[in-house]
Amino acid sequence: MPIRDTIAPRALARPLLAAAAITIALAGTLWLWSHYGTAVFFETIRAGFVSCFG
Repeated sequence: MPIRDTIAPRALARPLLAAAAITIALAGTLWLWSHYGTAVFFETIRAGFVSCFG
């Protein structure tokens, strides 16, 4: 029985998942920025950093 030379589906899935995650994060960022404005957006980001890093 010959050994099949195939590319594992996981090899292609990781870069696609990473690209999708980056795209979703960027779209969410742009939506928040356009919806709340820059002042509220930066205050929210700063509050998030403070809550995570003390």
